[in-house]
Amino acid sequence: MAAWLNEYAAAVLVAALAVLALVLFRRQRLAAAAQRSAALGLAQAELLAQVQSRTQEFAELARHLQSAREDERSRLARALHDELGSLLTAAKLDVARIKARVGATTPEALERLAHLNETLNSVIALTRSITEDLRPSSLGNLGLAPALEILARDFAAGANVRIDLDLQPVTLSPQNELTVFRLVQEALNNVAKYAQAKTVRITLAPADGLAAISVADDGVGFDTGATRGASFGLLGMRYRVEGEGGTLQIASRPGAGTRLSATLPLQAAA
Repeated sequence: MAAWLNEYAAAVLVAALAVLALVLFRRQRLAAAAQRSAALGLAQAELLAQVQSRTQEFAELARHLQSAREDERSRLARALHDELGSLLTAAKLDVARIKARVGATTPEALERLAHLNETLNSVIALTRSITEDLRPSSLGNLGLAPALEILARDFAAGANVRIDLDLQPVTLSPQNELTVFRLVQEALNNVAKYAQAKTVRITLAPADGLAAISVADDGVGFDTGATRGASFGLLGMRYRVEGEGGTLQIASRPGAGTRLSATLPLQAAA
């Protein structure tokens, strides 16, 4: 009887030790899992911080590059307007003087001078067009809405596309006004190159402390997940808009047109 009790006690002790060992093992496993989870969480937090830092740096770089690009455009526009414009004006005056001296004695020379004058007029008009594209004087002289109206009118005349406008007054900083103008300009360029659209609708309105801009066409559309040439310009514009604290969304699908929508913060009242 005593031997049986001893065996029973030994068995109970072994079982208890086994249970204790299992409990300790599970605790160790849980502690190790908790440590791994904490280490993973820390690594994820560090990675997220690095991603946010790099994103901020990239946004600042994009903003700097866009600013440098606009500065270079302005410099080139001034050079075209001041230097080339002066040369072309001087050339027209010389043609007028020569024409006055030649008189009616040499019809062939007068014909060539008239052709030269027409050529100079065409070059002057082209120079003005390029200068306006580089630095939209209408934006600074007339304001955003009139500048967009002029941009849309010129585009409609050249591309044979109907433009519907709904432009409400918004108060934006000069930088954001230029961003909106370039956004619409880039969208219209893409319409001309890819959309095969008949109608484009451009809207601008205040909405919940933001300026809401949209450019929608009834063209062929595209798969937004596919790589295409237009995506690079739109990608640059996305970084530009986001660099100014705004958002940009592109909605399109094959056969259903394209809609580009953006928001930018309004300028705080002085």
